[in-house]
Amino acid sequence: MAVVYISMGSNIDRTRQIIAGVDALRKHFGTLQLSSVYECEPVGFVGDNFYNLVIKVETDKTPGDVGNLLKHLEQQQGRIDFSKKFSPRMMDLDILLYDDLIMEDPVQIPRDEIPHNAYVLQPLAEIAGELIHPQLQKSYQQLWQDYDKHKQQLRKVPFTWPMN
Repeated sequence: MAVVYISMGSNIDRTRQIIAGVDALRKHFGTLQLSSVYECEPVGFVGDNFYNLVIKVETDKTPGDVGNLLKHLEQQQGRIDFSKKFSPRMMDLDILLYDDLIMEDPVQIPRDEIPHNAYVLQPLAEIAGELIHPQLQKSYQQLWQDYDKHKQQLRKVPFTWPMN
Protein backbone atom coordinates (compact mmCIF):
# COMPACT_ATOMS: atom_id res chain seq x y z
CA MET A 1 0.00 0.00 0.00
CA ALA A 2 1.24 3.45 -0.91
CA VAL A 3 1.10 6.36 1.54
CA VAL A 4 -0.40 9.42 -0.13
CA TYR A 5 -0.78 12.97 1.20
CA ILE A 6 -3.59 15.06 -0.29
CA SER A 7 -4.23 18.77 0.14
CA MET A 8 -7.82 19.94 0.43
CA GLY A 9 -9.10 23.48 0.23
CA SER A 10 -12.35 25.39 -0.17
CA ASN A 11 -13.44 29.01 -0.02
CA ILE A 12 -17.09 28.56 -1.04
CA ASP A 13 -19.37 27.10 1.65
CA ARG A 14 -16.12 26.06 3.34
CA THR A 15 -17.31 24.07 6.33
CA ARG A 16 -19.83 22.00 4.39
CA GLN A 17 -17.38 21.40 1.54
CA ILE A 18 -14.53 20.30 3.83
CA ILE A 19 -16.82 17.91 5.72
CA ALA A 20 -18.23 16.49 2.45
CA GLY A 21 -14.74 16.15 0.95
CA VAL A 22 -13.39 14.28 3.97
CA ASP A 23 -16.45 12.00 3.96
CA ALA A 24 -15.92 11.26 0.26
CA LEU A 25 -12.24 10.46 0.80
CA ARG A 26 -13.13 8.20 3.74
CA LYS A 27 -15.54 6.25 1.50
CA HIS A 28 -12.77 5.66 -1.06
CA PHE A 29 -9.74 5.16 1.20
CA GLY A 30 -11.06 4.09 4.61
CA THR A 31 -9.02 5.36 7.53
CA LEU A 32 -7.69 8.91 7.14
CA GLN A 33 -5.23 10.98 9.13
CA LEU A 34 -6.21 14.66 9.12
CA SER A 35 -4.17 17.73 9.90
CA SER A 36 -5.77 20.65 11.66
CA VAL A 37 -7.89 22.92 9.48
CA TYR A 38 -6.27 26.27 8.67
CA GLU A 39 -7.78 29.48 7.35
CA CYS A 40 -5.81 31.66 4.94
CA GLU A 41 -6.31 34.41 2.43
CA PRO A 42 -6.55 33.41 -1.23
CA VAL A 43 -3.31 33.43 -3.22
CA GLY A 44 -3.29 35.09 -6.64
CA PHE A 45 -6.78 36.62 -6.49
CA VAL A 46 -9.10 38.60 -4.24
CA GLY A 47 -11.85 36.57 -2.62
CA ASP A 48 -13.09 34.86 0.50
CA ASN A 49 -10.62 33.11 2.77
CA PHE A 50 -9.92 29.40 2.32
CA TYR A 51 -10.07 26.50 4.71
CA ASN A 52 -7.18 24.10 4.04
CA LEU A 53 -5.93 20.83 5.46
CA VAL A 54 -3.77 17.85 4.51
CA ILE A 55 -4.99 14.27 4.59
CA LYS A 56 -2.94 11.08 4.73
CA VAL A 57 -4.39 7.99 3.04
CA GLU A 58 -3.12 4.54 2.17
CA THR A 59 -4.05 3.01 -1.16
CA ASP A 60 -3.19 0.45 -3.78
CA LYS A 61 -4.37 2.84 -6.52
CA THR A 62 -1.79 4.22 -8.95
CA PRO A 63 -0.92 7.95 -8.85
CA GLY A 64 -2.94 8.46 -12.04
CA ASP A 65 -5.95 6.66 -10.57
CA VAL A 66 -5.75 8.75 -7.38
CA GLY A 67 -5.49 11.94 -9.46
CA ASN A 68 -8.52 10.94 -11.54
CA LEU A 69 -10.50 10.12 -8.40
CA LEU A 70 -9.68 13.52 -6.89
CA LYS A 71 -10.82 15.31 -10.07
CA HIS A 72 -14.04 13.27 -10.00
CA LEU A 73 -14.65 14.19 -6.34
CA GLU A 74 -14.04 17.88 -7.14
CA GLN A 75 -16.65 17.67 -9.90
CA GLN A 76 -19.11 15.96 -7.55
CA GLN A 77 -18.63 18.87 -5.13
CA GLY A 78 -19.44 21.39 -7.86
CA ARG A 79 -16.10 22.32 -9.39
CA ILE A 80 -16.60 23.05 -13.08
CA ASP A 81 -13.73 25.06 -14.56
CA PHE A 82 -10.36 23.35 -14.06
CA SER A 83 -8.52 25.86 -16.30
CA LYS A 84 -8.55 28.80 -13.86
CA LYS A 85 -5.55 28.46 -11.55
CA PHE A 86 -6.26 31.38 -9.20
CA SER A 87 -10.01 31.43 -8.56
CA PRO A 88 -12.61 30.58 -5.91
CA ARG A 89 -13.06 26.86 -5.27
CA MET A 90 -15.91 24.75 -3.98
CA MET A 91 -13.35 21.98 -3.57
CA ASP A 92 -9.68 21.73 -4.48
CA LEU A 93 -7.92 18.38 -4.05
CA ASP A 94 -4.29 17.76 -5.00
CA ILE A 95 -1.85 14.91 -4.49
CA LEU A 96 1.13 16.31 -2.61
CA LEU A 97 3.13 13.11 -2.06
CA TYR A 98 2.84 9.51 -3.14
CA ASP A 99 5.43 7.52 -1.20
CA ASP A 100 8.83 8.84 -2.32
CA LEU A 101 7.89 9.09 -6.00
CA ILE A 102 9.20 11.88 -8.19
CA MET A 103 7.21 12.28 -11.40
CA GLU A 104 5.62 14.85 -13.70
CA ASP A 105 3.07 12.77 -15.60
CA PRO A 106 0.21 11.92 -15.18
CA VAL A 107 0.44 14.08 -12.03
CA GLN A 108 3.25 16.14 -10.54
CA ILE A 109 4.70 14.45 -7.45
CA PRO A 110 5.89 15.90 -5.18
CA ARG A 111 3.70 18.90 -5.88
CA ASP A 112 5.92 21.93 -6.52
CA GLU A 113 3.84 24.23 -4.31
CA ILE A 114 4.76 22.37 -1.09
CA PRO A 115 7.72 24.56 0.00
CA HIS A 116 6.12 27.78 -1.33
CA ASN A 117 2.65 27.87 0.24
CA ALA A 118 2.05 27.94 3.99
CA TYR A 119 -1.46 26.52 3.55
CA VAL A 120 0.14 23.33 2.21
CA LEU A 121 3.43 23.22 4.11
CA GLN A 122 2.20 23.85 7.67
CA PRO A 123 -0.51 21.15 7.69
CA LEU A 124 1.86 18.74 5.92
CA ALA A 125 4.56 19.42 8.51
CA GLU A 126 1.96 18.84 11.23
CA ILE A 127 1.18 15.25 10.17
CA ALA A 128 4.35 14.30 8.24
CA GLY A 129 7.01 16.52 9.77
CA GLU A 130 9.65 13.79 9.94
CA LEU A 131 9.32 12.78 6.27
CA ILE A 132 12.01 14.00 3.89
CA HIS A 133 11.13 15.87 0.70
CA PRO A 134 12.50 13.56 -2.04
CA GLN A 135 14.05 16.42 -4.04
CA LEU A 136 14.97 19.03 -1.43
CA GLN A 137 16.30 16.43 1.06
CA LYS A 138 14.88 18.34 4.04
CA SER A 139 12.14 17.24 6.41
CA TYR A 140 8.80 18.98 6.10
CA GLN A 141 9.28 20.20 9.67
CA GLN A 142 12.59 21.80 8.64
CA LEU A 143 11.01 23.32 5.54
CA TRP A 144 8.27 24.80 7.75
CA GLN A 145 10.81 26.13 10.26
CA ASP A 146 12.74 27.78 7.39
CA TYR A 147 9.58 29.20 5.75
CA ASP A 148 9.14 33.00 5.77
CA LYS A 149 5.99 33.18 7.91
CA HIS A 150 5.36 36.78 6.76
CA LYS A 151 4.55 35.61 3.21
CA GLN A 152 1.25 33.99 4.15
CA GLN A 153 -0.66 34.16 7.40
CA LEU A 154 -2.49 31.06 8.61
CA ARG A 155 -4.93 30.70 11.46
CA LYS A 156 -5.78 27.30 12.95
CA VAL A 157 -9.55 26.90 12.91
CA PRO A 158 -11.27 25.18 15.84
CA PHE A 159 -13.06 22.70 13.58
CA THR A 160 -15.73 20.33 14.87
CA TRP A 161 -16.20 17.18 12.83
CA PRO A 162 -19.73 15.72 12.82
CA MET A 163 -20.17 12.32 14.40
CA ASN A 164 -20.84 9.63 11.79
